[in-house]
Amino acid sequence: MDKYENYEKSIVPIIEAKYNSFTNVEKNIANFFLKNQKKMDFSARTVSQEIFVSEASLSRFAKKCGFHGYREFVYQYEEGFVERSEYVANETKLVLDTYQELLNKTYSLMDEAKIARVVNYIYDSDRVVACGKGSSGLAASEMENRFTRIGVDIDSLTDSDRMRMQTVFQNNKSLVCGISISGETQEVLYLLRESYKRGAKTILFTANDKAEFAEYCTEVVLVASRKHLNLGNVISPQYPILVMLDIIYINYVNSQRYTKRGVYDDTLRALQAKESHIFS
Repeated sequence: MDKYENYEKSIVPIIEAKYNSFTNVEKNIANFFLKNQKKMDFSARTVSQEIFVSEASLSRFAKKCGFHGYREFVYQYEEGFVERSEYVANETKLVLDTYQELLNKTYSLMDEAKIARVVNYIYDSDRVVACGKGSSGLAASEMENRFTRIGVDIDSLTDSDRMRMQTVFQNNKSLVCGISISGETQEVLYLLRESYKRGAKTILFTANDKAEFAEYCTEVVLVASRKHLNLGNVISPQYPILVMLDIIYINYVNSQRYTKRGVYDDTLRALQAKESHIFS
């Protein structure tokens, strides 16, 4: 039985992640596939006539999404396509369905080889810094809280001035994790750029992939976008990041199961002892 049997691979998250790098013609093509709700003839000839673009443009669009050509792209699109119903469920079901869609998007973006590399970077680093602003800052703080409990020397930064000041302390034994869903948070990008220049490993968690990130990011970890979801605007923005951090966390713990879980148990006992002392 497939361990991911409840999830379907979809290329929609890839289109969303690449969206800001598309030309206007490519955005027109992307909008068609992102907004389409019905099964139809997705052949190059039909789609080109439907949205008034050339078949060559469809081919270029497919290649920019990482496929060899339009035929491979549309095959994958149809494989993961789920026809959407116009039926409006009650609010509770809509929220739960939206979270399920975000989980499906996360599964579609999952690159387990990349996750393994990130885990190795954490192991090999003397010090880890996680940074972000707003809801991404909350996720950075949660990352510090989780990994501190298993013995990782990690600090979270949410203040702009601290992010800039911390650049001078990074070196080839540092790991800097920047969190920016938009991929446009300047303080986060500055810390990644300057830290990379000083030899640090740098990881960006984002929903918007850009070619320029390759210039100063050791890894770009794509997280699910809330765009094109029925209730995307009311779902907690840090949720997709926390899901990805949980995946990295469990991989980190399980790769040294006994040692790291022993540290975790020790920290829990220390906290429990503190609480007992307070209430005694």
